[in-house]
Amino acid sequence: MTEPAPGGLHLIHEHDRSLRVAYRDQALLRYVYQPWDAQLESPRPYFHPVRTLGGDPVTLYRPHDHVWHKGIAWSLPNVGPANFWGGPTYRRGEGYVQLPNDGGMRHRDFIELSADDERVRVAHDLAWVTEQGGTWFTEQRAFDVTVVADAWALAFSTRFTNVSDREIAVGSPTTEGRDNAGYGGLFWRGPRSFTGGKVYAGSHAATSDDVIVGGDELMGVRAGWMGFSGQHDGHGRWSTVIIVDAADNAGHPTQWFVRSTPFACACPAPFFSTETRLAPGDSLALRYAVVIADGDPGPAGAASLAGTGRSVLGVP
Repeated sequence: MTEPAPGGLHLIHEHDRSLRVAYRDQALLRYVYQPWDAQLESPRPYFHPVRTLGGDPVTLYRPHDHVWHKGIAWSLPNVGPANFWGGPTYRRGEGYVQLPNDGGMRHRDFIELSADDERVRVAHDLAWVTEQGGTWFTEQRAFDVTVVADAWALAFSTRFTNVSDREIAVGSPTTEGRDNAGYGGLFWRGPRSFTGGKVYAGSHAATSDDVIVGGDELMGVRAGWMGFSGQHDGHGRWSTVIIVDAADNAGHPTQWFVRSTPFACACPAPFFSTETRLAPGDSLALRYAVVIADGDPGPAGAASLAGTGRSVLGVP
């Protein structure tokens, strides 16, 4: 007999390497939880490739300009004296300096791996280990994948706890003195062909009337959500990525790190301009939704997709 085609969502576990999620016969994402990166690139789990329901890729892996950029990844560049982003560290009065401080986020155990036609859920424990081998944080991370109308959504949550014996400040190059460079958080790097694409941003209760359409000038704005629409080489189709900051996140609406040129990227950046200091035993929890859609929906459509993201997070 012919093997039946898969229906709905399904999860494929490549043991000790990665998880793949597909919808029917279309691959949606690969989550590499045991990366093989060099220490310089701060090895940490990442989502790549990420594709629309139509099969178009919306992430980039190891671009030559920043080889530590990996699809969609939880990445923080200034964690006390350590770097959990990769590459050089920005230091006040020195600029970017390559130091022996590129830590990594190491998978420890799975808490949950479940899948049915309507939802895939993954939860696991991680340790944040410095280049010298010290464990500074433990993390409980989870993500859900659901298909919503003509798009699909990734709900991402993290709770990380200081298990060291000292206070640790989490910041960014901007908190170290570099203007308008507050990156750090759930960072998305888009395909090369998305360069020069459209950036959408709106307030927590955004409607089509208050959506901002722009580009690099939106760097550092505060908004409840941000989206990026870009065009693919070859066939010329468009795709859209919408990232939603949960209303219960500290500092909501967050500041955003975004570029349309010289490359496409976006990141809700909770430490953009203000450090968060975590004493031993302190925890910080954050949640986001990423909605992936075929096409360019325009301002009203982008706001609608952001509403979908809020619904996935269970917030108004």
